[in-house]
Amino acid sequence: MRQMAAPSRRPPRPGPAGKGRKAGGAERPVPIARPRSYAAIDLGTNNCRLLIARPQDGELVVIDAFSRIVRLGEGLHGTGRISDAAMDRTVAALAICADKLRRRHVSLSRAVATEACRRASNGAELAERVRRETGIVLDIISAAEEARLAVLGCHNLMEPGEGPALIFDIGGGSTELMHVEVAEHDVKIHDWISVPWGVVSLTEHAPLPEDSLAGRQAAYAHMRQVTREAFAPFAARAERFAGEPLRLLGTSGTVTTLASVFLDLPRYDRRAVDGLVVPADAMRDISRRLADASIADRAEIACIGRERADLVVAGCAILESIIDLWPAARVGVADRGIREGILRTLAMQGRDIPVTRREYRK
Repeated sequence: MRQMAAPSRRPPRPGPAGKGRKAGGAERPVPIARPRSYAAIDLGTNNCRLLIARPQDGELVVIDAFSRIVRLGEGLHGTGRISDAAMDRTVAALAICADKLRRRHVSLSRAVATEACRRASNGAELAERVRRETGIVLDIISAAEEARLAVLGCHNLMEPGEGPALIFDIGGGSTELMHVEVAEHDVKIHDWISVPWGVVSLTEHAPLPEDSLAGRQAAYAHMRQVTREAFAPFAARAERFAGEPLRLLGTSGTVTTLASVFLDLPRYDRRAVDGLVVPADAMRDISRRLADASIADRAEIACIGRERADLVVAGCAILESIIDLWPAARVGVADRGIREGILRTLAMQGRDIPVTRREYRK
């Protein structure tokens, strides 16, 4: 292929043939300049989620999104392995993500996998299959990196104030707590803990019986005990903040679901939930009502549905244990986290440094 000559420093002078024509009259190819776009994929123990965004006026504007429940960690607590069926569901979801990356001409992306792949003996096998069949390179990240990304993605929703601030992320296979200091658009993590209990792993460890209220209450009490013991080292360090006005912000399906129940939404609405502040006592009350209800009754609640009805109670138990050790008066709710944290770091690599992102509709 013949190389093109280097352009001269003088601007081209359009001749009679029109702008963009060569001397011989042939059309000169004009490259199409597309705005830079970034993508973040978060493969969790329960969900596969994608965001694609581009920078605009100091913000990240989301141009595409995808979310699917894949239950990657289903059965992992008992077998230590990701099942073939879970792998199939995950690869199918990531194939959709790969297609969106191509169609949106993404210039820079990162795909991360969290607790299920960290814990599973065949996590690397899944990552290799995903690379082979979809072209996506999965980065199985540490718990520390997971906590960092979650904080980067949601800290700007922390309630203003001077009191100690805690961000928590209740996932499918693990939960992270991060004591943070937020200053304008920057955040620093002072202390953190990750425990191997999320809505999937805790549900499999302490399944709720359907035949009796007493049985469900006993299972819920056991969930609370398990998580309280797991958080004990962090709780001991948090005792030094007793009596101070504490701030609390959660990023997870648990807090967004409970916020939807609090608002009595007919269907999930991110615009109503993201950035909401709910009294902690209201969160406790909703948690206990859901724990007492049968799975059929939980499934009838519009913003829970069948897909979350079996897992939401474990999230409630974890949330109550968090409020126990960090007794803030209110709980902030964030429908943003790891994916937004990834987008922010990618934008910094691309020399576009957004502060926030605009609201969007899926």
